[in-house]
Amino acid sequence: MSLSWKERVFMALLGAATASGLAMLILILVEATSVLLPAGTQFGIVFDAGSSHTSLFLYRWPADKENNTGLVSQALACRVEGPGISSYASNPAQAGESLKGCLEEALGLIPEAQHQETALFLGATAGMRLLSQKNSSQARDILAAVTQVLNQYPVDFGGAEVLAGRDEGAFAWITINYVLGRLVKYSSGEWIQPAEGTLVGTLDLGATSTQISFVPAGPILDQSTQATFCLYSTNYSIYTYSHLCYGQDQVLSRLLAALVQSSSKTLVHHPCYHSGYQAVLPVSTLRSSPCTHPSAALELPQNLTVQGTGNPNACVAAIRGLFNFSSCGGQRECAFDGVYQPPLRGHFYVEVSYPGQERGLWSFCTSGLYILTLLLEGYGFTEDTWPSIEFQKQAGGMDIGWTLGYMLNLTGMVPAEAPAQWRAQSYGIWTAGVVFLVLTIVTTLGAGAVQLLWPQE
Repeated sequence: MSLSWKERVFMALLGAATASGLAMLILILVEATSVLLPAGTQFGIVFDAGSSHTSLFLYRWPADKENNTGLVSQALACRVEGPGISSYASNPAQAGESLKGCLEEALGLIPEAQHQETALFLGATAGMRLLSQKNSSQARDILAAVTQVLNQYPVDFGGAEVLAGRDEGAFAWITINYVLGRLVKYSSGEWIQPAEGTLVGTLDLGATSTQISFVPAGPILDQSTQATFCLYSTNYSIYTYSHLCYGQDQVLSRLLAALVQSSSKTLVHHPCYHSGYQAVLPVSTLRSSPCTHPSAALELPQNLTVQGTGNPNACVAAIRGLFNFSSCGGQRECAFDGVYQPPLRGHFYVEVSYPGQERGLWSFCTSGLYILTLLLEGYGFTEDTWPSIEFQKQAGGMDIGWTLGYMLNLTGMVPAEAPAQWRAQSYGIWTAGVVFLVLTIVTTLGAGAVQLLWPQE
């Protein structure tokens, strides 16, 4: 029995649909290869609660990491309005409230689904270290108030604590070496680690303390000055020390206190201030800091009159009096105040910071002479090694404080996410598959149309 034309066309279209469908299926199964899609992005937030102000930094890194350490970049820097949290001793609650604006701005840049897995940490530095020495209960109240506020947000809050000076110096060392590409860098299509000899040292002069960190040529003899960590599967051991009370603001207070002691008068002649300078300063500034000797100010009136005499030689002599150089007893591996320090080695970066510069023009000469004394006589730089110092505020588009180093170290403890697997084809195979898919659809629809619309013979 012969087939009708309708049946012949229907069978031909149905056969073509079946053949093209099978071809498309074979292309999908045979030519598809497994590919790794990039992992997502992880985020971390760090508050740097310094003595003069607080700043928030938002960092991000690919979730799959590189040799167990994140490749971190800075996504936001936000300066918190108001002074440092140590200034809120009489109103601890306000210390916590002051942080909300910057934190909410940072969370607005993070997908809401990732808020709960975003690490958050607040590290307080020298200002709170001093307050802890002066009044530990006030320091605890401030940290408790800060903790209460930050716990209200849906993040992975790691706590608010006073950062040890050694940690501050060590994390700053990590930061600068990372942004300069000395820990890891991208070369010839892969991430590599440069030779150890390319590492640089760091110097940080803040308002309350100053830090020095570097890799010495020989062993570190005082273990209390040693910091060790593992980054990108490499172990590092550095010398680091924080000199409390040697920051710029505290040096100015200590210098004034020393001049008051030597004059024993309410009128103080200040050799570091220019001739013609005169100001009335409250004695409370000398009584409030553990860096000065409050007992020297107990018998003084409420205010001091300070007159500048503009005597550079006398100024340098007064500044040198703040250091105890004789305590080293001629030892080569000693900085000042009897503090162990191995010989300097390598290139150094100094974080540039000008706290309160709009109100401190009169003190710039003092600060300059102090920095020279600290670097040359304190730390031991010479005319030969002075050119190895660079003064920077940023490097590689990122701030070079301790917070980035802290986050890099933290990424080693944050679980990595494995890249997702997916099946993919080359462009040519994908194009052929689309053609066969279209052909399958067209022939199937044609067969259906023949069956439904072709009149019966």
